[in-house]
Amino acid sequence: MLELTSIFLAVFLAELGDKTQLATMLFATDGDRNPWAVFGASAAALTLSSAIAVLLGAFAGKYMAMIPLKPIAGVGFVVIGAWTLFDHFKGA
Repeated sequence: MLELTSIFLAVFLAELGDKTQLATMLFATDGDRNPWAVFGASAAALTLSSAIAVLLGAFAGKYMAMIPLKPIAGVGFVVIGAWTLFDHFKGA
């Protein structure tokens, strides 16, 4: 149960305030759209994208076991973060 909780929390926190959530909120502001339809469509899209990520992750884990994927992903996130900070302070 702890494993599922940590996965849930990691994904939930990563999704808060991201572009997907903002786009969903914008769709929900349209008075011509049913909010439950917006919820259903966005939930289906997130479910499908998660399914694709799990399938690709399972494939990568099975066939790319010799490649250090976690450190590569970690370095990628750090580089993107540094780039974002640099770009922010460059304009200051």
